[in-house]
Amino acid sequence: MEFKDYYSILGVEPTAGDAEIKTAYRRLARKYHPDVSKESGAEDQFKAVNEAYEALRDPQKRAAYDQLRAQGYRPGEEFRPPPDFGQGGYGGGQGFDFEEVFGSGGAGGGGFSDFFEGLFGQRARQGAGPQPRGPQMPRDTRAKLAVPLSAVYQGDSVRVTVNGKQLDVRVPKGVKPGQVIRLAGQGRGGGNLLLEIEYAAHPQFEVDGRNIIFVLPVTPWQAALGATLSVPTLGGSVDLKIPADSDAGRKLRLRGRGLPGTPAGDQIVELEITAPRASDDSQRDAYRALAKAFGETG
Repeated sequence: MEFKDYYSILGVEPTAGDAEIKTAYRRLARKYHPDVSKESGAEDQFKAVNEAYEALRDPQKRAAYDQLRAQGYRPGEEFRPPPDFGQGGYGGGQGFDFEEVFGSGGAGGGGFSDFFEGLFGQRARQGAGPQPRGPQMPRDTRAKLAVPLSAVYQGDSVRVTVNGKQLDVRVPKGVKPGQVIRLAGQGRGGGNLLLEIEYAAHPQFEVDGRNIIFVLPVTPWQAALGATLSVPTLGGSVDLKIPADSDAGRKLRLRGRGLPGTPAGDQIVELEITAPRASDDSQRDAYRALAKAFGETG
């Protein structure tokens, strides 16, 4: 497999903080989202961005990856995970709960590369020598399961890989982070598998309790004059009326459009005013006329 530089993929330095990594992810995920981008290779770029963020947003995964990267591997270079990866040789000596369960949902709803699976998935065990094959005492196994927001909203199934087997796990509608799904007999030696829910990162939405946060780019004239714009939600697109004289940062509420619950959450739409780039003389003249109309003399 080929080594991947997740920092380069996101366009950030290895010293970047969590907030900077999250901002870079959101910007690139919007740019390459298959529903939006017309660029060639956008889908592959979108998957790469999601995978990089999934690796760097988790402190344990990032710490282990940083130790490997510090050895001087370059993007595209042939790479095999060290035999002791995830067994105490990397990542602070703690090992990885997530090597037991690998979900196919991930940040972008698709599978990850061989490199990611080799580090953090079931394949991390390959090359570690023969494993004991004798009978094991039943033991409960705990792991985290990153669930796409769409599955939380609809109550869908998520496919996971457990010890080489694929299982479809039913996600309760409106499940909260920290709740545990119990799979009887799927743990070590026939014990239970306890999946602790966390929400997978989404390229458009953030979660605040049961509310969904969405940043909506609007043009200066849409903010000034008002407009009706289509806004994506977990339940499909809806039309939202933008009041005239809206400022950047104004928050509008779509009631009941958040995550299910009693009561259901809302979707909070925050306005972000963006000025389109002038691409010809007529558009530049229009900007000059606008500046003149508002008293700009420079």
